Amino acid sequence: MACMKLGSKTDAFQRQGQAWFCTTGLPSDVVVEVGEMSFHLHKFPLLSRSGVMERLIAEASDEEEKCSICLPDIPGGAKTFELVAKFCYGVKLELTASNVVYLRCAAEHLEMTEEYGEGNLIVQAETFLNQVVLRNWKDSLRALQTCDDIISYADELNITKRCIESLAMKASTDPNLFGWPMMEHGGPMQSPGGSVLWNGISTGAKPKNTSSDWWYEDASNLSLPLYKRLISVMESRGIRQEIIAGSLTFYAKRYLPGLYRRQGANDSNSSTCLAPVASGAPLSEEDQKILLEEIDRLLPIQKGLVPTKFLFGLLRTAMILRASPSCISNFEKRIGLQLDKATLEDLLMPNFSYSMETLYNVDCVQRILEHFLAMDQITGGASPCSADDGQIIGSPSLTPITMVAKLIDGYLAEVAPDVNLKLPKFQALAASVPDYARPLDDGLYRAIDIYLKSHPWLSESDREQLCRLMDCQKLSLEACTHAAQNERLPLRIVVQVLFFEQLQLRTSIAGCFLVSDNLDGSRQLRSGFTGSTEGGWASAVRENQVLKVGMDNMRLRVSELEKECSNMRQEIEKLGRVKGSSTWGNVSKKFGFKLKSQMCSAQEDSVSNQKNGSGKIEKLKGKAQEKHKS
Repeated sequence: MACMKLGSKTDAFQRQGQAWFCTTGLPSDVVVEVGEMSFHLHKFPLLSRSGVMERLIAEASDEEEKCSICLPDIPGGAKTFELVAKFCYGVKLELTASNVVYLRCAAEHLEMTEEYGEGNLIVQAETFLNQVVLRNWKDSLRALQTCDDIISYADELNITKRCIESLAMKASTDPNLFGWPMMEHGGPMQSPGGSVLWNGISTGAKPKNTSSDWWYEDASNLSLPLYKRLISVMESRGIRQEIIAGSLTFYAKRYLPGLYRRQGANDSNSSTCLAPVASGAPLSEEDQKILLEEIDRLLPIQKGLVPTKFLFGLLRTAMILRASPSCISNFEKRIGLQLDKATLEDLLMPNFSYSMETLYNVDCVQRILEHFLAMDQITGGASPCSADDGQIIGSPSLTPITMVAKLIDGYLAEVAPDVNLKLPKFQALAASVPDYARPLDDGLYRAIDIYLKSHPWLSESDREQLCRLMDCQKLSLEACTHAAQNERLPLRIVVQVLFFEQLQLRTSIAGCFLVSDNLDGSRQLRSGFTGSTEGGWASAVRENQVLKVGMDNMRLRVSELEKECSNMRQEIEKLGRVKGSSTWGNVSKKFGFKLKSQMCSAQEDSVSNQKNGSGKIEKLKGKAQEKHKS
């Protein structure tokens, strides 16, 4: 830390308890009371340097020989007046970044101008402040921190503003452009050529570039009022929004411990430069709430400025601290702008309301999704339907709306077991996702199945209404196989699933025929090269035989399904004629289905799994015949 030496005399001040004495050999003729400290001094050194002391001593001397003066409002208190007294006596002292603001304000308060002696304290303090402190980042920061205690005096003298302007200028300038000798942030000394110096000798090595976040930690040491003023000046100087947002993120992570309650220690998405910094006493809940609302006001509402996980942390903390509704709404909007970057863990926010209707805050996720969809419409998000279905499923980079649809389906599956989750709320969230956003409805089917399992008291009409959310045509073959044996689904849905399963089987068979034709054609083309490719040809023949066997089995399966489905329709029509107004609900109660414990694995051979469907249809036929006989 830079310093400036004043005075030349040896220190003649001694402290005894709560009193200071000047041991010059002359008896004290004035006592100055500053707070709880008493200074036993001499009149002449004080009145020769200070206009205020001159008037006070003159007034007090009229009453008694040894006068007593009280200075209750001197900036910096007794510690600063001790330095002022030493300056008046010409005793050695040092001006530093830690005391120059106190001394400058105290000198102004005591009217220590050039009228009362050349090189008085005001001039000395101003010279050191302008020529040394404000030219150095660390010293400017330290001087600004001392302004907190005497902010009104510092503002009146524009010291606070000058320190902030100095810091903002340095933070907005690339430190890599400073070169030698301006290396004041812990970096190595450099020669005029830019190489690193070791013991004054050039090593030839080039220093590493300094990143734009080098000032984050230092700025986080400021109090919130001073930090706000610094950020405002930086914005006015045109510093990029992402740099401002990075500093706000660092500041919030330092003083809001609630942001880390759910963040894992091995979180790969967290940046090392934004790690929490150990600080002093934690803020009270009220102070944290004030800080959170200020972060909301300072943080721009713009996509991608800060990590999505950090925004969810701010939102959770705002809910816990009961921040203002506008603050919570703004955080939800920011998350909505980049919801496609969120994870399922981020969405699983506990419900902090007093009512505790549901375990998770489903209403909040609904609002976030609405913000995302509104922004997606404004920006003209691409519809997945504009591309070929096969390209969508196999594409490594999904569109944001498709990623959000997958995320919401996963969230629905997580909250579905909550028995307090009402059907309208579940339906509203599931229906909010546009149909084109889901290339497949497997995730939605899984969520619906879990909800039906956890809410067995739902009526048949409610079950049908819930199942209408999914499109049976967009279920994969594995999902169709599972749904065909799911006793929780309404019979009408099961029939639709069986019908579309047949269509998928036909599509698969057509694909197998196409592969077979391609293999036959390639065999003819390679017939002239059997000598050099005997091994490869034998392998192709075996694959062709396997495919033909698979096609025969699939063709037989489709024929059986068509026949058995026709028989089932006839049995149902007979039941309708016998019972008259029997409903699908009555039929589904009579026609029991055995639940398959888990969905078929995607790696299982689709042909070998078809025998389960045959057994299911046989059971349907048998139970329908028993009902008809009865």
